[in-house]
Amino acid sequence: MTFDRRRFLTLAGSAVAAPAVMRASRANAQEVTLRMHHFLPPVAVAHAKFLKPWADKVAAESNGRIKIDIFPSMQLGGTPPQLFDQARDGVVDMVWTLPGYTPGRFTGLEAFELPFIANKRALPNSLALTEYAQENLKDELKDVQPLCLWTHDHGLIHANKPVKTMEDLKGLKLRFPTRLAGEALRALGANAIGMPVPQVPEALAQRVIDGCVIPWEVVPSVKVQELVKYHTEIPGSPTFYVATFVLAMNKAKYEALAPDLKAVIDRNSGAAAAAMAGKVWDEQAIIVSDMVRKRGNTIGAIDEAEAARWRKTTEPVIEGWLKTAKEKGLDGDKLLASARAALAKHEKAA
Repeated sequence: MTFDRRRFLTLAGSAVAAPAVMRASRANAQEVTLRMHHFLPPVAVAHAKFLKPWADKVAAESNGRIKIDIFPSMQLGGTPPQLFDQARDGVVDMVWTLPGYTPGRFTGLEAFELPFIANKRALPNSLALTEYAQENLKDELKDVQPLCLWTHDHGLIHANKPVKTMEDLKGLKLRFPTRLAGEALRALGANAIGMPVPQVPEALAQRVIDGCVIPWEVVPSVKVQELVKYHTEIPGSPTFYVATFVLAMNKAKYEALAPDLKAVIDRNSGAAAAAMAGKVWDEQAIIVSDMVRKRGNTIGAIDEAEAARWRKTTEPVIEGWLKTAKEKGLDGDKLLASARAALAKHEKAA
């Protein structure tokens, strides 16, 4: 049989081209790997009970075509205050962060962080914030694709001494998470010190601070129950403070997704994701407080009359925020009214 070189090259070319056709077909189905970055360890509730289940849900609903790799504890570099810009600039694809880590940058979001504005529970807060954001925060968050906004449940004072009155706060060095929580603590007489939550354990151990203001959910991940013995709740709603969270995606990365994959992300964004997060924080408040109580720590609460004193004393913080909003060209009164209306609407969410 005569060797036909031209026929051989034709067949060989077809064999090489076949995988390329398969790859093109596979590319049409688009498989995407996204990197999510955040600041807490993987044992933290935010990672284990919300971010990972959320990522797994997105993967399952996309039939495995979206894979989200989560990098906790700032493994991809930078500091917690830089996370939002990492998503904006495409350094990573997704971030989970606290807008409060960049004080004064997200004035509209701060409406929910004002003292004695938010609900004691995370679920109504989170649904209210989602609705509020859709109406008021499009410009403020325009540099990213916001996937989910939510808040935690009520923040407590965790300290190395009991706190029953405003006088007990005098000079007490307390870590705060947001600008407005810091201002509220200063108004009450505390020595407020700002720092990201991963720094809290060492600061407590080294007596740099006497305590911190955080919700129950984060207590075990930074071992606060081992470093202080007293935990003070502020009764009722509205509560003393909450912090807002954002799960955000790089806008270009989101826009580049195939339409059906974008639809998967959309189904797991907004109110659906906020409700998922809010329920986790509310459940953990019960679980963690029970654990701390069984450990032998003291959990107390200021009384209603004292809470009224705190509300009155922190009113100038709200007035200061309204002034700041006006200086930035925002209608603070309208934003605050919108926040309160949304909170009232979702107050009984369950």
